[in-house]
Amino acid sequence: MTRADHPSGTDRAAEVSSADSAQIIVNIQGDEPLIDPAAIDAATLAMLDDPQLPMGTLKKRIELLDEITNPNVVKVVTDRHQNAICFSRNPIPYNRAGGAVYYKHIGLYVYRRDFLLEYSHLPVGPLEKVECLEQMRALENGYPIRVVETEYESIGVDTPEDLEIVSRLFEPAAVRTIGE
Repeated sequence: MTRADHPSGTDRAAEVSSADSAQIIVNIQGDEPLIDPAAIDAATLAMLDDPQLPMGTLKKRIELLDEITNPNVVKVVTDRHQNAICFSRNPIPYNRAGGAVYYKHIGLYVYRRDFLLEYSHLPVGPLEKVECLEQMRALENGYPIRVVETEYESIGVDTPEDLEIVSRLFEPAAVRTIGE
């Protein structure tokens, strides 16, 4: 267990990694209980391929229109090198000219240990505060975040309704008896 005063999961991961010698740390957010191992591998490989990257994460193209306006679905915009430009709970980009493509952020982070230890000492900026998105701290302090696209369809647990859906997926396993 970690201290109770951490403002984010990344701060908790930093505390744990301070006592470990691993150089690449993977933090799977608690709201992603069904994450595909291939998605974890993809985000990790991006970090291994570019030793300069301090941090990485995942994105998935949004297919359902209601996810675009859902504040529980975090949206991400990336540059041509697939580094994050911004994360928001609002629809980004704004679709003024039409034809916008939207991506949702998948709750997984990969860090280099030295960056993770530094992260918890970085100042929390205004975007992190208003969006309640911990990854904004890295961007607001000038650190790139590589965002790997995945086909993995996240079933994130952000609401009581989401928990009900995911819980139902586990029911058959819970009622199996020994010998079946």
